Amino acid sequence: MGLWQRAWRSVLRKPVKSMLLFFIVCAISLLLLSGMASRSASIATKDSTRQAIGAGFLLEMNAENRSKRVEEHCKKIEELYGPGQEGSYDGVRVKSMTVNGNTVSAILTDKSFESLKLEDIEKIAKTEGIADYNVTTVPTPVKPVNFSRIEDPDVDQTNDFKGVALVGDRDMRQNANFLSGNVSIKEGRTAEIGEENVCVISEELAEKNKLQVGERIRFHPIKTEKPTVEAEIIGIYTVKEKMRPYMSGDTYRSENVIFADLHFPEKADNDDPLFVSAYYKVADVDEYDTVKKRIREMDVNWEWYDLIDNNGNLDTMASNFNDLEKISNTMLILVSGASFIILFFIFLFWIKSRTNEMGILMSLGIEKGKIWMQILTEALIISAVAAAVSFFLAPAVSKASADYLIGQSTEQAEIQKKAEEGKVGVDAYFQEAELTVTGVSTKLTGQMFLVDAAGITMLVVLSTSAAGGLIFRKKPKEILSEMS
Repeated sequence: MGLWQRAWRSVLRKPVKSMLLFFIVCAISLLLLSGMASRSASIATKDSTRQAIGAGFLLEMNAENRSKRVEEHCKKIEELYGPGQEGSYDGVRVKSMTVNGNTVSAILTDKSFESLKLEDIEKIAKTEGIADYNVTTVPTPVKPVNFSRIEDPDVDQTNDFKGVALVGDRDMRQNANFLSGNVSIKEGRTAEIGEENVCVISEELAEKNKLQVGERIRFHPIKTEKPTVEAEIIGIYTVKEKMRPYMSGDTYRSENVIFADLHFPEKADNDDPLFVSAYYKVADVDEYDTVKKRIREMDVNWEWYDLIDNNGNLDTMASNFNDLEKISNTMLILVSGASFIILFFIFLFWIKSRTNEMGILMSLGIEKGKIWMQILTEALIISAVAAAVSFFLAPAVSKASADYLIGQSTEQAEIQKKAEEGKVGVDAYFQEAELTVTGVSTKLTGQMFLVDAAGITMLVVLSTSAAGGLIFRKKPKEILSEMS
């Protein structure tokens, strides 16, 4: 009787053991295919911010260069005024302060030093391929005169400015909060480009002070009560999720943020403007790289700035769920390792349980190598059938696996988001993009099936070899002596 005939008869003669191996191999195959499919899953997302904004560039101050300039200015002050002396130079000031009885030097900067240069912003805006642009000021604290702000009695107001925060925009409609849809107009409208002395307030602020569209509200600087400036309320806004504060205290809380025209904050604060960012919208997404090259070639001191890409790519989850591939790779490694261990013990007990059979075969003059080949052939026959069945089940299982992994990633993101609510950060004012998974699709390719088949074959060969090695290293006499 040939090898294949003996293998087939053995498989059919031992249905329980054969079915056990079948289900285990089928499960392993499905897990391997699911891991590969999840690793390359196409995740359709909805990013309302990017969808609204489109492709463009964000211009911000380069933090590393700022630190370098501060250091250089401090050295210049030391040259001008002497070591350890107070002085100022080009927007940087060194001031002596007493802290816990000790005199220390504090480094202060004014708005002219921190602000983006308006001339550079406008120069970049003239680049061919730029459809529109917006300039946004830092939230500026000012004191309300003829209205009251929203306060939380549980918030420590010790270091608060006791005011409200003004945000100026060249084009209020292009403020990140409005574009994302997190902030929307409930009554009235947003400010037009070039419009002056106008503002949009929160519905909470309007309700508390009985304010309506068309009324005028007044402000004065935090440190003085003069000059007093006023702005017309042209709109009342509502929010889906509260805007994260720029700093701590009620001054910067979501309800106390007031959107105004670009230059109104500096009027109310009676100080220089501080332009914190500029956004440039690209007219044609296909020309994105070309427009970027044109901008970079402009006569601008690029050491000062960061030009941040926002290409509006929403096709896959790769950029939004960066951990998905890592999770899938880890899953493949763990499945492979666990599968080898499980198969090893199965074949170890399988071979041990067939001591009598092996003794008989050996007594008939059949070599150990041929006996091992028979066992391997049996395992490969069962594994081939199991793998074939798994190929039919794989699409549904892979989709379910990808859904689960994405669900876990989304859940973790939500937990992180809740943990960070209300935390203070310089870049926290702007509403973060809200990603929503709208669909998960997995695709099983022929290459994946080939890799899966090769992987199953390798696992079976290695595990049978390892298990067989422990048994067949014994001498024929030892094996025959174990026959009961």
